[in-house]
Amino acid sequence: MDTANNSALAHGIGAVIFMVIGLIVVVELVAGIFYILTLQKALNRCAPENRAMEPGMIWLLLIPCVNFVWHFFVVLNLAKSLGAEFQKRGITEEPEPGKVIGLVASILWCCACIPLVNYLAGPAALVCWIIYWVKIAGYAKKLEAA
Repeated sequence: MDTANNSALAHGIGAVIFMVIGLIVVVELVAGIFYILTLQKALNRCAPENRAMEPGMIWLLLIPCVNFVWHFFVVLNLAKSLGAEFQKRGITEEPEPGKVIGLVASILWCCACIPLVNYLAGPAALVCWIIYWVKIAGYAKKLEAA
């Protein structure tokens, strides 16, 4: 009887853990999609001749593991594109908008994969990623208003 109770308890705990992990994956996926839509919107607001990459290429960020490397390319190309667009429109802005905080977020996400370092790098990466996201959304609004 005691073994049956322990087995049922272990099964229940396993189910809860599975549900929590599933919820985390869904939340990350939804946040990632909204993030990509923000980046794509900013890039779409740049004239085609000022784009360093095609807006649809940003969706490659959804590919696990590839996204760690691809995020560097997205940050660099989006910064070039926004910088060229701002310059063309005569809007005063830093030469490569969002580049520094975007690269910091990218580096910290990579460091978050290192055991023990991840305890510091993970939360810092999340904060920098959110700051980058908000900055890019602001740049998109600035382009829309101009």
